[in-house]
Amino acid sequence: MTAALALGDDALVLSHRLGEWAGHAPVLEEEVALANIALDLLGQARILLSLAGDEDELAYLREERAFRNLQLVEQPNGDFAHTIARQLYFSTYQQLLYAELAAGDGPFAPLAAKAVKEVLYHRDHAEQWTLRLGDGTETSHERMRSACEALWKFTGEMFQPVEGLEADWARLEAHWQESVTDVLDRATIPLPEGPRTGAWSAGAGRQGLHTEPFGRMLAEMQHLHRSHPGASW
Repeated sequence: MTAALALGDDALVLSHRLGEWAGHAPVLEEEVALANIALDLLGQARILLSLAGDEDELAYLREERAFRNLQLVEQPNGDFAHTIARQLYFSTYQQLLYAELAAGDGPFAPLAAKAVKEVLYHRDHAEQWTLRLGDGTETSHERMRSACEALWKFTGEMFQPVEGLEADWARLEAHWQESVTDVLDRATIPLPEGPRTGAWSAGAGRQGLHTEPFGRMLAEMQHLHRSHPGASW
């Protein structure tokens, strides 16, 4: 199922990226918060991938070109501001999409109804940190502005239609832009001026085309499973 793979891969890949903060978060409170968000996403990924096949095989035995996640979620953590900007962009999109799916009667409605409650927390967490960093010190402001600018080019792909997902993509994109603009305005961060289409104009994550960091991340994520096939713990 194309849609289940797309949504499941988004959640799986971002969960792994957030898990990379374990032992490296700036404060203990964030160690817990990022781990909880990662676990929420992992739970979503397991349900979604199980709709498309064997969840372990799909997560650990597929090659890079078989993954259908957005290029945004595979971007490296960078500094803390980059992680927050990535989370703000994605969780705002995910919250809007899941709210629409939950209101319908499609196959993803039950999952979306549960997940949207989790995603509201993810979005609030990212929003609060965007405000703190953007309207904080000169250094934190510049780092947050730089992160929002660097990741902006990956946001257009989120609103390309996905086979099997019944959604008003144009309306979702308009609401996403309105919501993100409001947060950045309150954080005293200018809305990035670059194009939002560069990441997908020649094909992107939904078509199995990924950025260079993804291959290294995937090798790390799959290493243990591939090294010990069939092992149980």
